[in-house]
Amino acid sequence: MDIVEKALNDLKKGKMVLVYDFDDRERETDMVVASQHMDHSHIRTMRKDGGGLICTTLHGPLAEELGLPFLADLFAMASKDYPAMSGLTPFDIPYDTKSAFSITVNHRDTYTGITDRDRALTIVELTKVAGMNGDASGKRSEFGKHFRAPGHVHLLRTSEELLSTRKGHTEMSTVLTMMAGLIPSATICEMMGDDGEALSKEKAIDYAERNGLVFLEGKDVIEAWAKH
Repeated sequence: MDIVEKALNDLKKGKMVLVYDFDDRERETDMVVASQHMDHSHIRTMRKDGGGLICTTLHGPLAEELGLPFLADLFAMASKDYPAMSGLTPFDIPYDTKSAFSITVNHRDTYTGITDRDRALTIVELTKVAGMNGDASGKRSEFGKHFRAPGHVHLLRTSEELLSTRKGHTEMSTVLTMMAGLIPSATICEMMGDDGEALSKEKAIDYAERNGLVFLEGKDVIEAWAKH
């Protein structure tokens, strides 16, 4: 069994995998869990052992069906009434050309939305709505019925062409769920070090070995996706 196949099997079982991007990009390792299998214990591990921002990805077409915009586009539209927004365009991201950020949400059954159980509930219920059968209008109706914004779960939209146009953790984690036959949504969190920087690749590999987790590099994901 190759490393990617093992990672896909682990994702199907609700287990976490680690994904490092590239030495010439962010140089970061993200913890990755299939969103439909999120549990409060995953959130706890991410915030304690990861320490970065916990975000939930959505394949672009799913985000479109739910009516979820890119946050940068929303700011651009708001700039007529709030001129400061026009000066905040993220045109100078040093490692990328576009931000994947969309809006933040809480499920309406949460209390504050920030607790481990609240965030896990929001994420799991989001994937249920995203994975519903039916047309976009029905999904949007259910989305508005069950969620409120702003909230404490950061949503990310993949690029339309996935890894063909952007090779970020948003796309890599999402295609892993797609190859695993799951709802195309992953919940991810960057691993931070105690030195104020991203956790080094070497230390991330060591963490994976100590905790029995698969460690993938970006090239592994890209090669597997090309074959898929």
